[in-house]
Amino acid sequence: MTRNKWFACSLGLAGILLLTTAPVSAAGFGLFEHGAKAMGMASAFTAQADDPSAMFFNAAGIAFQHERDFMLGVIYIFATEADFKGAAPYPGPGVSEEQESLSEFPPYFYWVEPINDRMTFGLGINAPFGLSTEWKDKDDFTGRYVSTLAAIQAVDVNPTFGWMATDNFGIGVGLIGRFSDVELQNRSFYNVGLNPNPPCLDPEVSHPLCGPEFAASTLEGGMDFGYGFNFGILHRYNNSFSWGLSYRSGISVEYDGDLTMTQILTGIPPLDGLLGAILPFGQKLGGKTEIDFPDIASLGFHFMASPVLGFEVDINWAGWSSFDTLIIEVDGPTLPDGTPIVEDIVRSQNWDDSFNYRLGVHWNSSEASQWRFGYVYDETPQPTAGASPMLPDSNRNGFTFGYGHQGNKASFDLAVMYLPFDSKTVSGESDNFYFGEYSQTAWQVGFSVGF
Repeated sequence: MTRNKWFACSLGLAGILLLTTAPVSAAGFGLFEHGAKAMGMASAFTAQADDPSAMFFNAAGIAFQHERDFMLGVIYIFATEADFKGAAPYPGPGVSEEQESLSEFPPYFYWVEPINDRMTFGLGINAPFGLSTEWKDKDDFTGRYVSTLAAIQAVDVNPTFGWMATDNFGIGVGLIGRFSDVELQNRSFYNVGLNPNPPCLDPEVSHPLCGPEFAASTLEGGMDFGYGFNFGILHRYNNSFSWGLSYRSGISVEYDGDLTMTQILTGIPPLDGLLGAILPFGQKLGGKTEIDFPDIASLGFHFMASPVLGFEVDINWAGWSSFDTLIIEVDGPTLPDGTPIVEDIVRSQNWDDSFNYRLGVHWNSSEASQWRFGYVYDETPQPTAGASPMLPDSNRNGFTFGYGHQGNKASFDLAVMYLPFDSKTVSGESDNFYFGEYSQTAWQVGFSVGF
C-alpha cells in the first residue's frame, strides 16, 4: 500500500471512529488527552509540542516540524466506579444507584506537511469534548426525572498553519470546524398542584414527589456544526528552556433535532385518558437546543535539567462559565389560546471558569527510548448544587505513566492514566432536588503510531 493510500485509509478510519461518543475525562465534559506522548506527561506539552499532536496542544509546534508526518492514535477509557449514594430528603439514605459500564475508544489523527523551510501545513481530527452518562435500571432509577441518558459527541476538523518567524520562535493559527450531536433522555412526573413538597411548589417542575410518572422523553439532535479558531506561540529560547502559549476559541453549536414523548400509564385511567388526549405522545416534535463549548488557554514552561532529563509545568484555563443554562425549545402543538402543550425544558447549570495544573517529566534511557511520568490536578467548573445525574462532575487528580520509541521510519507511544475523582456530596441545596454522594474512578490507556 502506498503512503498516500495509507493516509486516505487512516483519515477515513479516524472520521468513522470519531462518531462514537467520547466520555468525560477532563473537568466538565472535556477530553484533553489527544496524543500518547503528551498523555504520558499528564498532557503538560504546551512548551514542547514536538510531534503532530501539536495541532491540539499548541499549533505553533508544527512550525518546527520539517518532514511529512502522520499520527494515528486511540484512547481507551473505562470506569471502575461510577456510583451514587442517596441522602435525605430525596431519594433518601440507603438508596444506591450505578451507572452503566463505561468503555469508549475515541481516536485522533494528525497529518503534517511542510510547505517550505518556514511554513508548515497540518490537519488534525479529534474529539475534544464528549459526554456519556447512562444509568442502570432506568425504569426504577430515582434520578430519572433529571436524566437517564446524556450523550454528547463532538468531532473537530482542524486545518492549521505554522510559521517559523525566527529560528527559535514559531507561530501557529488554525480553523476549527466542530461537528456535534446530542441525545438526552429523562422521565416526566405529573404535578398534582397541591403537593407541599419543595419541588412541587413550581407548577412546571417534574419530580417523583409531585405525582405519578406519565412520560419518557428522548431528544435526538442531528449532526450539527459550529466553527472557531486556534492560535499558539512557541519560543525555544535555547536547548535548555522553552515556553509556549496556546488558545482554542469557544464554539457554539445549535442542535436541531426531534423530541419524542412516550406515554407511561399512571394506573389512574381518567388521568391517563386526559393526558393521552392532550399530549402528542408518539409524535416527533421539533426540539432545539444550544451548547456553548468553552474556550481553552494553556501556558507552559519546559526545562532540561540534563541532556537526558526534562520536565514541563503547564497551567490550563477553561471558560466553562459559557455553560450557563441548557434550554430545550419544543416546537409542538398549542392550546387554542396559544399556550404550548409541551413546555420548553430548562436546566440551570451556572458553571464557573476553571483551571488545571499539569506537571510532566521525561527521561531518555537511550537515543530511541523515552520514559514519561506526570500529574494533573483538574478543578471542576460545576457548583455543588448543580451536580446531577446528567453530569456528576468533581475535582480530580490524574497520575500518568508513558513510554515512547522512535525508529528510523516509525514511532510508537503508550500512556496510562489513573483518574480518581473526589467524591461529591450534594446537601443543603440542589438545583435538581436530588441529594447524595457521587463517586467516580476512571482509567485511560493511550496508544499512537507515527509514520
